[in-house]
Amino acid sequence: MSLIKSISGIRGTIGGKTGDALTPLDIVKFTAAFGTWILKTTGNNKVVIGRDARPSGEMVNRIVVGTLQGLGINVLDLGLSTTPTVEMAVPAENAGGGIILTASHNPIQWNALKLLNHKGEFISAADGQEVLDIAANEAFDFAEVKKLGVYSTDDTYIQKHIDAILALPLVNKDLIASRNFSVILDCVNSTGGIAVPMLLEALGVKQITKHFCEPTGWFPHNPEPLPENLRHISGEMQKGKFDLGIVVDPDVDRLVFVCEDGSMFGEEYTLVAVADYILKNKKGNTVSNLSSTRALRDVTEKAGGKYAAAAVGEVNVVEMMKATDAVIGGEGNGGIIYPELHYGRDALVGIALFLTHLAQYGKSVSMLRASYPNYFISKNKIELTPEIDVDKVLVDIQKRYEKQPINTIDGVKIEFDKQWVHLRKSNTEPIIRIYSESETMVTAEFLANKIITDIKEIISNK
Repeated sequence: MSLIKSISGIRGTIGGKTGDALTPLDIVKFTAAFGTWILKTTGNNKVVIGRDARPSGEMVNRIVVGTLQGLGINVLDLGLSTTPTVEMAVPAENAGGGIILTASHNPIQWNALKLLNHKGEFISAADGQEVLDIAANEAFDFAEVKKLGVYSTDDTYIQKHIDAILALPLVNKDLIASRNFSVILDCVNSTGGIAVPMLLEALGVKQITKHFCEPTGWFPHNPEPLPENLRHISGEMQKGKFDLGIVVDPDVDRLVFVCEDGSMFGEEYTLVAVADYILKNKKGNTVSNLSSTRALRDVTEKAGGKYAAAAVGEVNVVEMMKATDAVIGGEGNGGIIYPELHYGRDALVGIALFLTHLAQYGKSVSMLRASYPNYFISKNKIELTPEIDVDKVLVDIQKRYEKQPINTIDGVKIEFDKQWVHLRKSNTEPIIRIYSESETMVTAEFLANKIITDIKEIISNK
């Protein structure tokens, strides 16, 4: 069993002992801390909540609702929803914050509370630490009977979300409809099965084949949208009946495309393609995290914009996007952040923008993918013994490559012309994660292995 308390929320497996898993008592404690923080910092006693379809969601929802009401907070429950939908609903409802009940791409035994501020954005590291402190000290005070919060529901927000997407100037519904796309979906039996077909129909897509679109929460495969988990939809695409495959994760903030021949468009290239479309229509800057593909930088600079890299984590990407006035940003895990709609990863707006781009392009999805710079990312890790000073190891690596361009805002990222390697330490265990990218997988893996060898040499010389 596992329970992970972090500055962005609390997540864990269902069942087990208090403090060791996401039990009802842990849910109450952390919800009470977050509610207390909202009342203290905003004075606003309204919170919006929503959840993905996993089987534990209804149980967790009831505990969260009751706890918030017990603090005197009014709860607006969107029910089965998506992460970006809840993010948009918070400011629309003038709420003090929001909670999304989802463990995102984690397997079915997991659930989590994702925490939003009054802007509908993930809370900052400083705010998250304050919530953790409140929880640790159990510094909450519940309301008396006459001041309990009121509970209400609203199941219209997915439609409102879609309406807002259709109103965007760069979403061309008529052009999409004219292409008569044939699309197949994999929504892992979660809330994407509700939202994505609604969006496609609103965009004029008539040929929609649904796979795993019943929001039962019983995931048919590992819900993280990686190639090894998408063999079913790839096989269907190979039959030659579809123009595009669309895959989302359980809370619909990650988006992956499959080409007409069954090959993967690549989760790293979801953002690249959407950014390319935006930059063709609007000059501006872009942002992704340090572990995302260089292809975004190439596309951005070709369009006359400036690219900036942020520390890993959505809240860090959003902060950098605001600082650089970026017109598009996100993460290489299929996360699209389009600030004209809102500052949050949003698979739905990504679908609408990509389909408009594809309709304008006028050729196949695989040909669109081939039009972008081709890079390959190798992901590795090296496990260290607990007594090793990981920070010191990273400093020594930095010294070894001091003649190369280096970024240290999140671990150590070293650039070698169009190749790079990014080293990040784990916050929970003595592990260094090593990401490397090059124009071939062989050279990406060679680069990673070179750094791993350097680390081993540094350790052996201690």
